[in-house]
Amino acid sequence: MNSDKRSSSTPVKSRLASAFAKVLHLRPDKLEVKKDVELKDYNSKDVLVFSNDEEKIKNELIIEAFLAKMFASVSAIKAAYATLQQAQCPYNPEGIQFADDLIEEELKNLAEMRQCFLKKQFDENSPETALAIAEIQEMKHLVKMYEISGKKLDYQVKLKESEVTFLKEKLQEEKKENELLETRMDSSGLLPRLENLNLSTLGHDHFIAFHKRTVKSIRSFVRLLVNKLESAEWDLEAAVSIIEPNVVLWKSSHGSYAFESFVCKEMFERFNDNYFSNSMEASSKTNVERRPKEFFARFMELKSVKATDYLVWKPKSVFARFCREKYFKLMHPKMEESLFGNLDQRNQVKSSEYPETPFFSAFAEMAKRVWLLHCLAFSFHSEASVFQVSQGSRFSELYMVGVNDEPFIISPHDTEDTQPRVAFTVIPGFRFSSTIVQCQVYLR
Repeated sequence: MNSDKRSSSTPVKSRLASAFAKVLHLRPDKLEVKKDVELKDYNSKDVLVFSNDEEKIKNELIIEAFLAKMFASVSAIKAAYATLQQAQCPYNPEGIQFADDLIEEELKNLAEMRQCFLKKQFDENSPETALAIAEIQEMKHLVKMYEISGKKLDYQVKLKESEVTFLKEKLQEEKKENELLETRMDSSGLLPRLENLNLSTLGHDHFIAFHKRTVKSIRSFVRLLVNKLESAEWDLEAAVSIIEPNVVLWKSSHGSYAFESFVCKEMFERFNDNYFSNSMEASSKTNVERRPKEFFARFMELKSVKATDYLVWKPKSVFARFCREKYFKLMHPKMEESLFGNLDQRNQVKSSEYPETPFFSAFAEMAKRVWLLHCLAFSFHSEASVFQVSQGSRFSELYMVGVNDEPFIISPHDTEDTQPRVAFTVIPGFRFSSTIVQCQVYLR
C-alpha cells in the first residue's frame, strides 16, 4: 500500500516540477503580470547590490584607517629613535630614558594593533575621522624626525667648521715653522742664498733652489684656479679628460696634476728661446746670441720687486709683454667670463692697465718666477734647456720623479712591460751640461 502511495505521489511531484519550470520560462509577451514581478525583483536585487557596495567601501575605509594608524605608530617609533640618537651625542641620560619610554609605548601599541588585526577587531566608528587623525599624527612624527635630523646635521657642520679652523691654524703654524727652517738653512749655508748673488758666484745649485720656489708658485696659482673653477660649477673631470686625454687617474684628487701640466705647458713654451720669443726684442743678430750679463741683470732687477708693481712701473717692458701673452694663452675668454662674470680683467691686461685683483696678482707672481727662472738659466755660459717626457715613456730615476703616491717599486728583474710608464709630464725638467733637474711626472 505504501508502495502504491509512493508511486502515485511521484507523478504528482514531477507534474508540479514541470509546471513550475514552465512558469519560470514564460516569455514576457505571454504574461504581463509576471513582467512586473520580474522588474520588481530586479529592482530589489539592484538595491541589494548597492547596499553591498556601500558596505564594501565602508570596510575598505575602516581597513585604511587601521593601516594609517599603524603607519603613524611606525613613524612615531622612528621619531623616538631619532630622539634617542640625538640624546646619545651629547650624552643626555634623561633624554635617553624619555626616548626609550616612547619606543616601548609605541611597540606596545603595535603589538595591540597586531592582535586586533588577527582577531579582525576594527574600530567602525567614524573611520574618516580616524584616517585623518592618523595621517596628521604621521606627518607630525615625520616633521619631528626631520627636525632632529636637521639639528644633527647642524651639529656636524659646526664640528666640521671647528675642525677646519683647527687645521687652518695648524697649517699656519706649519708654514711659519717651514719659513723658520728655511731661514735657518739659509743662514747655515745649506741652501744657496739669492740675495747677495753675483754672476761670478752663480752656480747650478742657485738655479735648483729658485726652481723649487717657481714650482711652489705654480702650484699656488693652480690651487686658486681650481677653486675658481669649482665655484663656477665647472665639470673638473671633463676638463681633466680634455687636458690629458686617455689618462686614468689613480685618485680623483689627482686632477690638480693635470691642471699643473696645462699651466706649465703654456708658461714654459719657448723657454729655450731668448725671452721666450725672438720677436719680443728688436730683431738683430746680437739678439739671438746668449748674453749672460744682460739676463743676470734682468734677474736681479725684478727679483725683489712685486710683480704687479713692476707691471705698473714698466707697462711696456719685455716682462709685461710676456705676462700679457701668457695670460691670454692660459685664460680663454669664455673661461674668464664664466669665472668672473665679465671680461673687464682681460680688457685691462690688453690695454696694459694691469689689474690688482687677487687672481691676477697670483698669476703675475707665478709669471715672474717663470720669467726669472728663464733669466737665471740664460745667465750661465753653459747652455740650459727645458725638457719634458712624452706619454708612455719608461720611468727613469735619473731624469724623472713621480708625483703620485702609488708604490712603483722598480726592481732590476722588471721587464719593459712591468716597469712603470709616464702618463704625462706635470713639471718640466732642465738640463745643463753637467746637471739635470728632474722633471715631475704622473705615472700610470
